[in-house]
Amino acid sequence: MSFEQTFKNIDDLLYKDAGSDSELDYIGQTSWIMFLRYLDELEQDKADEAELQGKDYQYILDEKYRWPNWAMPKDEDGKRDNHKAKTGPDLVQFVNTELFPYLAKFKYNTEDANTIEYKIGEIFSELNNKIQSGYILRDILEYADALPFRSSTDKHELSHLYETKIKNMGNAGRNGGQYYTPRPLIRAMIKVIDPQIGEKVYDGAAGSGGFLCEAFEYMYERMAKTTDNLKTLQESTFYGKEKKNLAYVIGIMNMILHGIEAPNLVHTNTLSENIRDIQEKNRYHVILANPPFGGKERKEVQQNFDIKTGETASLFLQHFIKSLKTGGRAAIVIKNTFLSNADNASVSLRKHLLQSCNLHTILDMPAGTFTGAGVKTVVLFFTKGEPTKNIWYYQLDAGRNMGKTNPLNDQDMEEFVTLSAVEGSQKETEKSWTISVSEVLEDTLDLSPKNPNTPEEAPLRSPEEILEEIQTLDEETSSILNQIKELI
Repeated sequence: MSFEQTFKNIDDLLYKDAGSDSELDYIGQTSWIMFLRYLDELEQDKADEAELQGKDYQYILDEKYRWPNWAMPKDEDGKRDNHKAKTGPDLVQFVNTELFPYLAKFKYNTEDANTIEYKIGEIFSELNNKIQSGYILRDILEYADALPFRSSTDKHELSHLYETKIKNMGNAGRNGGQYYTPRPLIRAMIKVIDPQIGEKVYDGAAGSGGFLCEAFEYMYERMAKTTDNLKTLQESTFYGKEKKNLAYVIGIMNMILHGIEAPNLVHTNTLSENIRDIQEKNRYHVILANPPFGGKERKEVQQNFDIKTGETASLFLQHFIKSLKTGGRAAIVIKNTFLSNADNASVSLRKHLLQSCNLHTILDMPAGTFTGAGVKTVVLFFTKGEPTKNIWYYQLDAGRNMGKTNPLNDQDMEEFVTLSAVEGSQKETEKSWTISVSEVLEDTLDLSPKNPNTPEEAPLRSPEEILEEIQTLDEETSSILNQIKELI
């Protein structure tokens, strides 16, 4: 059975269960089951490796709570042992009252948030089992048990399918869309920023981990495959924070499937941290993010920032600027109104950005880029440490209306990436232009895109010209009708 069919079968089972009623529930429930399935394969790999070295392996989980003992006990023939395998109410009771509480305790048994043990505790202290039928859960466990996790090819296919589920969750509406940034946009942002091995990459609004996963793929493909590089990429390159429970779990699972064994993803409200406490050791070389916008943060949260505002995205932008190392590079998706809002906080933040960073590029995205979001966005590309002198704008035009049936694709982004990638190639076209910051009005600092290279539209005709054309058309029509009559 294919991976895709397995995922579909699991979704069909969750649809039949009374406890799961949306794409959000489906992926949340699939995630905790897949995580435990992955953890079992990881433990087996480590145990085999230890055996080859003549060492004993200390399992993370007690024997009772390992996958082969509770989820899929098997007989000598490798088939499910029905005498040992719990099902029905017994299975649900075990999961809810024994398994989850046991796993949740790992959070308190280790202080290192970057270990797999801590991730176990975080996930199972924040998620609940919503599957109410133990018979449906038993069938789902069977499907999950059949999923292979060991080879890189298997993980690649699983990660692709998992990304598809995240995308579907976003398309399903409700609050699922906040977890999904179109991958062609993320890939284009990464290509322009070009993170290198040895640099630390950060997303303080990680969601489902899309930026970190795509950055991993980009860097892995381009680096020398040495043991040191692989260790650096795995352990000390990608860092993220996420506030929401479900997004955090999805992000962890997504990064694991992409090959990051113990993701440096922290479950916290990034905006609850005082930016005045950020020191050099807390800073990053590269920041890639699409922070949530439209939120209204409380007064006590705003006190953590120099520029007070309730707008979530503006607070995140301050956090990102503060979190960049000098010379560090960032690409941030933000609502296009940030460039022109006339309130004091927005003007002050634009001034701060222009004075402390070189905002060298603004990518203006078309409406419909974010399915279901109904907002226009821009991407800010900046380098910290020197003031902005000139800004290059690129107005993306895919030649069609964007939406669920016509999503953004990699080809749409090619021209922008090409023009952005080479210094000096950021030329003026019908879609792109450059402005000098010295020309921007100092009191408003309005940076909204105003393309001077758009071809002029034909001027509107006067009423006299329209009437004259109508008369000419009437005369031509009458002439044609007369010719037809003569032929008849």
